[in-house]
Amino acid sequence: MQPARKINVGLIGFGMAGQVFHAPTISAVDGLRLLKVTARRPDQQELLATRYPDATGVTAAEEIIHADDIDLIVIATSNDVHYALAKAALSAGKHVVVEKPFTNTSAEADELIALARRHNRLLSVYHNARWNSDYLTIKKIIAGGRLGELVSFEARYDRFRNTLKENAWREMNLPGSGILYDLGAHLIDQSLQLFGIPEAINADLRMQRPGAQAVDDFELILHYPQLKVTLKSSMLVKEPSPRYALYGLQGAFVKYGIDPQEAALKAGASPLGDPEWGKEPEAIWGKLNVLEDGADHIAYVESERGDYPAFYRNVCDAVRGRAALAVTATAARNVIRIIELAEQSWREKRTIVLDNEKLLDC
Repeated sequence: MQPARKINVGLIGFGMAGQVFHAPTISAVDGLRLLKVTARRPDQQELLATRYPDATGVTAAEEIIHADDIDLIVIATSNDVHYALAKAALSAGKHVVVEKPFTNTSAEADELIALARRHNRLLSVYHNARWNSDYLTIKKIIAGGRLGELVSFEARYDRFRNTLKENAWREMNLPGSGILYDLGAHLIDQSLQLFGIPEAINADLRMQRPGAQAVDDFELILHYPQLKVTLKSSMLVKEPSPRYALYGLQGAFVKYGIDPQEAALKAGASPLGDPEWGKEPEAIWGKLNVLEDGADHIAYVESERGDYPAFYRNVCDAVRGRAALAVTATAARNVIRIIELAEQSWREKRTIVLDNEKLLDC
């Protein structure tokens, strides 16, 4: 049997997201070929030629969208053009992956989902945090049942940068800017995967740094029948809090530290052929403390292995008809809708009940 032809990938956007998250993980998947990349600046062109010599650099997104030899387009641009580029790529008959957050509004997401269905193309969103070592670990802890019924789930995704980054679109007063759309999209997606659609939501959104134009601190509370989910993020956390804290009727699991993959990718490492890829150091393993048989049992739990390339392995298999998409566009659309409801909650200073929301396919 002849091996399957590799799926040719066009990457639109070779800034931080394209260089750090997408190009290395695409290149680590055997069934994908990084064929064309938009590289407008000389430094981008030099980096592309050094790290991915088999890929062709182009200067315009249209050179990828309308290329006959491209099967899958990955959009790793600023949020303001996700919708327009995804619409153009789907209309050109390409399969599409969009960097998170999917779109700036749920209405835009709905339009893209309908367009993908009309053209019978796959549409996914890069919610790579589903393959973080820490998240995979808490999934295992919850599934194991040793905490008993979960009553409180707390998750944080913090940074410390007490000054604004000059000319950074994420920190400007623009649609889709701020950490609620950035880091919050990860936390919301993880929570929807774990617990489904909440009954209600309330939010506290703030701009805390001098001169801030976009949200740089948030707290969301998602209400479930027997569970309180608290999601927090701030740009002013110098001393870290637990990344995750899970409290159940039988005990707790508390986890500090963060998955090592992002730092490794930013340092120029590649997951390709690295047997230690995604492995957390023992120093940040989570602590399990449960009451069993009338006695306390305390243990540090080895973290699961992180695996960002798993996202693109799944996309490759889905394009070939071998698997269902792990990250559906509908699930990513739900994240955007939860963000919209959080903004409404803060604007109106009230808890928003989701009675009439059609949020499915988590």
